Amino acid sequence: MIKFLIKAFITITLIVAAYFCFIYFATYSEGVRAGQLVKFTSKGVLFKTWEGEISQGVSEAQLFQFSVEDKEEQAIKELNRLQGKFVKLTYFERYKTFFWLGDTKYFITKVEEDTSRNNRY
Repeated sequence: MIKFLIKAFITITLIVAAYFCFIYFATYSEGVRAGQLVKFTSKGVLFKTWEGEISQGVSEAQLFQFSVEDKEEQAIKELNRLQGKFVKLTYFERYKTFFWLGDTKYFITKVEEDTSRNNRY
């Protein structure tokens, strides 16, 4: 009976670990979004996460909300610097997310200033 319980515990532990690895490492999509950086904040009580949004058009229906992991220090620095400007964001989308990583499934990996649009205004 004890052998069975140990095997069941190990099996359940491996299944849970595989699920978490899949959620963290598997990406659903990758791409680039461009728009005006409207908001970028660090929020949370126990787990601080970086959250932001860009406006891709006139209506609020065209807002793209995203998260940035703490390890992406260069992206965080650039997003803080480019507040209110037009940016291009390289991102990947996860199937799901963990609450300590961010509020959205979209995670930014690279930030570029969209100088072609910023010079028009």
